[in-house]
Amino acid sequence: MAINVKQRLWKYRGHRIRPSDEHAVLRAGLSIFVPFFLLTLLIYFWQGLMNWRSWLNVDTFIQFPAWNWTYLVLGLIISMLVGAIAVAMAYFLFYERFKKKLHIQKIARMLVSNNFLEKENKTVDSAWALTEKKVNKEKITYFPRVYYKCKKGYVYVRLALDMSRYQDRFLKLGEELENGLFCNLVEQEVEENFVKYKLLYDMQANRMSINDVDVKNGSMKLMHNVEWEFDKLPHMLIAGGTGGGKTYFILTMIQSLLEYGADVRILDPKKADLADLETVMPDKTVFSKSNGIMMTLRKSVEDMHQRSEDMKQMPNYQTGSNYADVGLQPVFIVFDEFVAFMEMLEPQDKMKALEYMKQLVMLGRQMGYFLILAAQRPDAKYLADGIRDQFSLRVALGKMSESGYGMMFGDVDKTFSYRGIKGRGYADTGTSVITEFYTPIVPKGYDFLKEIGRASEEVERASAPAGASGSVASATDDDAREEGA
Repeated sequence: MAINVKQRLWKYRGHRIRPSDEHAVLRAGLSIFVPFFLLTLLIYFWQGLMNWRSWLNVDTFIQFPAWNWTYLVLGLIISMLVGAIAVAMAYFLFYERFKKKLHIQKIARMLVSNNFLEKENKTVDSAWALTEKKVNKEKITYFPRVYYKCKKGYVYVRLALDMSRYQDRFLKLGEELENGLFCNLVEQEVEENFVKYKLLYDMQANRMSINDVDVKNGSMKLMHNVEWEFDKLPHMLIAGGTGGGKTYFILTMIQSLLEYGADVRILDPKKADLADLETVMPDKTVFSKSNGIMMTLRKSVEDMHQRSEDMKQMPNYQTGSNYADVGLQPVFIVFDEFVAFMEMLEPQDKMKALEYMKQLVMLGRQMGYFLILAAQRPDAKYLADGIRDQFSLRVALGKMSESGYGMMFGDVDKTFSYRGIKGRGYADTGTSVITEFYTPIVPKGYDFLKEIGRASEEVERASAPAGASGSVASATDDDAREEGA
């Protein structure tokens, strides 16, 4: 009880933004400039100030044309230069603090310029008039409670939900804060009496190397601040045109998943970069012909249902358990250029493929079957019936049209920009908040075939005595003949 009372009384939300913060940067600069300016004046004119009694003499002021004006002006210039240098040094030495002041100033100006305040006019006596005179003065009667806090690279902005007429607008400030603070919105949450915006200032600084990509406990780390928790938020949808970094991103994930021990099945109908993995990966795990792709989708659905039955017979199974709880490895179906593949199929086969994928995305999470779909541009007709919404992580890389972003993320209030950085794009990690995203950095000359081949050999050695149903793909003789057809 005492802890709850303390939290209610002492909860620190950050700096309270006031109307006067419109000039926060100027005030911070003057707080540095003025002391150094005055101190330099004091040192420069020390001798004259020590002879202060002469300043009481009227003759001193009468003879002001004869003063040493060069000496006086030089002293003022030197003092101003010292003050300016002090401000410049403080800017470089305490840049993070300056950045916070700038953020606070921008938020204060946003509140004032959008009239998120209420004023009233008051008639008062003039403080300067020699005669009785009335003047009108404005007094702010309402200014929203807004708090700013910067912690561990994140910017937190909280606005009070006080049932004022501005409350609806407070709930829709995400894009304005992103663009104005040059941050990326990573989370929007309504907490008790406040709406909290969590933003990341420098998203590119969180980009990581391919060597840092790690998969453990049902989660894959893609950036220092972004993880794909596929056990909780299954299936991934990737879109990106030529040169956007889509292929390297997929290869990076394949390598990491193999190192994790996952069963990875690759489908590449265009026989492009992913099809080359057939030379280094186990037999019947890489398919590029339509019959082989259809066979893999069908077998994956059958294996998924069989695994569901087998899991229930395991001694450590409990109601609600998933594949990991009973010691099974996940299965990932990586399907590149799925839109191109669907366009090549006959209507009957097209319906079958859609039904297979629908079952995988709807039922796969608990049994550990995960789908990674990739295309240059997603097509709404192949992601209908709520299928798109089942892809918890959606990544759009490179340059895309507005309609392309709409197919990926739906109707969202966000401004998308293209910066020409390979591997840069946008992602929705399952929070319905779209953030800037950077794929892991791949060093020049990195040999994916060699590294994926090495990881595949380790998986084969580990899964040699595999006995768990559905944990490893197995093609029958009929399936093999079907694939070769």
